[in-house]
Amino acid sequence: MDPKYPEMDLKTEASTRCNDNNQGKVERVSSTPILQRECHGQISHLAIDIGGSLIKLVYFPRDSDGSSKDDKCSTSRERNSISNGDINSSIFGERLRFAKFETSKIGDCIEFIRSKQLHLGRCLHQECPSGEKTIIKATGGGAFKFADLFNEKLGVSLEKEEEMQCLVAGANFLLKTVQQEAFTYADGQKEFMQIDHNDLFPYLLVNIGSGVSMIKVDGDGKFERVSGTSVGGGTFLGLGRLLTKCKSFDELLELSHQGNNRVIDMLVGDIYGGQDYSKIGLASTAIASSFGKTISEDRELEEYKPEDITRSLLRMISNNVGQISYLNALRYGLKRIFFGGFFIRGHTYTMDTISVAVKFWSKGEAQAMFLQHEGFIGALGAFTGYKKHDHEQDQFVQRCSSKVSCADNNLSGGTIKSS
Repeated sequence: MDPKYPEMDLKTEASTRCNDNNQGKVERVSSTPILQRECHGQISHLAIDIGGSLIKLVYFPRDSDGSSKDDKCSTSRERNSISNGDINSSIFGERLRFAKFETSKIGDCIEFIRSKQLHLGRCLHQECPSGEKTIIKATGGGAFKFADLFNEKLGVSLEKEEEMQCLVAGANFLLKTVQQEAFTYADGQKEFMQIDHNDLFPYLLVNIGSGVSMIKVDGDGKFERVSGTSVGGGTFLGLGRLLTKCKSFDELLELSHQGNNRVIDMLVGDIYGGQDYSKIGLASTAIASSFGKTISEDRELEEYKPEDITRSLLRMISNNVGQISYLNALRYGLKRIFFGGFFIRGHTYTMDTISVAVKFWSKGEAQAMFLQHEGFIGALGAFTGYKKHDHEQDQFVQRCSSKVSCADNNLSGGTIKSS
């Protein structure tokens, strides 16, 4: 399990009940489609998002004997308690877990799935019919590229889910179901936003993966990819590896903590003798040209520190994404911009840069909002796709009638503000 993305405790945020008349099912009263597990552990599910750089997994855990770790119905006290984790949402009836792997190390991912017995699918207490393969929901380009490998190594069939549709489904699912999912970040402070479900749509979803997709979301299943850019997480990792000795994304992020982009970037003050360009509203500290200072100084390239280069690169990409995102929101008259994707990784400097860019270009009229489970929205969207598969046998997805009731508004990690 990825320690940066805590378990989603799926027992705590809504009204639930478990009784003999319902044959052990845990029910959650909700107006949104929810994923419902049998308390007896007949079903185990896994969904995968295989991107160009990373593989993201969302799964229900199982014990070594093949049973679910949360097979037994929880008590009323357990169901209504709130843990201190970042996310608590009673949407599946038990804990949902997250993991990620570099796509270049897909063998490690396959071994992880095998070790956790996640590929065994529904066949826990009985044999599968002869010739029937377990189906795993998968999205991203790798669902096509590596389908044969998963079949060969695990004997499973990857059922492909459309990538943009999964991103939207995952984002809608989180925004409607998990109270402390969306937040703003400014001046070093995270502030959770209370989303009005009746005023959620339309919004702009910006997914920053290897590349960047900008999706106008008008409702459940109603969306359009309106823009994007090839300058994203893959650019950061690719250029970072070329310009430094770092080999991984996380190593680059760690290095950027130690850097100073002003050594590399040309600022407005560098051009105007330390003064603001007040006539057009540019502060002296505004970046006039990313990496621009390296062409005007009498220094050898080897003298520039890797940490400064990495900091400048991260700022350049984050600024670019923030600006293009706001311009698209302005183009379509959208009030909200949600940022997701593993480029962010909860990195404070990245979030601060995107937030400042949106605030600057909107003259303070728009705000960037981020998602707690930003990197897993595609995998979560694929996970919700099980509602279309084998419904009678699995009884996996149910639609209930009334709204979510939140158990607590005071979870750790930030304050809550209406939006």
